[in-house]
Amino acid sequence: MRLLFLQRDELGPFVQNLIASQEVVGPKAKKNRFVFDKIESPAELRLDFDTTILPPKKYFFQPQQDLVKFSPEGFQGCIEPRPRILFGVHPYDIKAISMLDHLFSEGKKDWNYLANRHSTTIVGINVHQVFKTAFFESIGASIVTTGYDLFLTDIGEEGFVVEVATEKGEALLTQGKFSQAAPQQVEMHKEILYGQTDRCSQKLLHLSEEVAEKVNHSFHHPIWEEMAGRCFSCGACNLVCPTCYCFDVQDVWNLDQVSGTRFRTWDGCLTEDFAKVTVQGGTENFREDRSSRYRHRIMRKAVYLNSKLGGPACVGCGRCAAACPADLANPVPVLNKIMEG
Repeated sequence: MRLLFLQRDELGPFVQNLIASQEVVGPKAKKNRFVFDKIESPAELRLDFDTTILPPKKYFFQPQQDLVKFSPEGFQGCIEPRPRILFGVHPYDIKAISMLDHLFSEGKKDWNYLANRHSTTIVGINVHQVFKTAFFESIGASIVTTGYDLFLTDIGEEGFVVEVATEKGEALLTQGKFSQAAPQQVEMHKEILYGQTDRCSQKLLHLSEEVAEKVNHSFHHPIWEEMAGRCFSCGACNLVCPTCYCFDVQDVWNLDQVSGTRFRTWDGCLTEDFAKVTVQGGTENFREDRSSRYRHRIMRKAVYLNSKLGGPACVGCGRCAAACPADLANPVPVLNKIMEG
């Protein structure tokens, strides 16, 4: 690991040079929230953001993505990756992207995702402000050691300690004025990254392994009916989640009725139609009631994917809790209550 230093007044010129070289996406203010969007000037970049409305996965796994163009002459894939720098990604979102990298790579690789992912350079940043419903500390997503190309740690007025993790990160250094990090700057970097452990107001009260074991045996717990009674099945919690990766595939036909486009859109297990399938004589829904869908979402995050990912499929960003119109998507009180029983 190589640690460099970037003075605060050199951040703007560095970002400006990056913008001149390729597309840069980063956190920008949007009314009273933040979004990842294209950065036109360094002044737009808000590295003091708490969290964004949608996670940065939208640049690899787009909300709607064309997959294939087809016609009587044949078909053609729609993969068109372009170089992009994703600047200012918090550790919990970096961890979520690493999960998606694994899930879209296992078995038959999903190149519609991977091509976009491989063409992107990720620049991480430590969390300045903690989002009101975040709980990334108690689920083990406050620190990452892989999944990024550069990582900036803001050590105060002086500037940033910059960790160079990959060759893609190394290539960005030509666009800025970096120096070797001094020993005291390295110590400040460690203190900020590893010393801030109690900033989230939301906390899981037990280890992830304990939660997975208990929740796995809580299939008939009354909390599922209790919470689902207020659920609108809108799927907002699914759509803002950085680790949800389900999608629906459809064809749209052109007016000639012989050519068209196959595309996919984000889908969510909370919606009524998600588990509806066509069977002989009609349709069948294998999670017809809201409580089964609510339970599936929680178990999917806390239990079902643990063996694949080495831990829960949740990074504690808190977006689901903020997006839920009925205020019931926050997994923290649900999991803590199950652990109490």
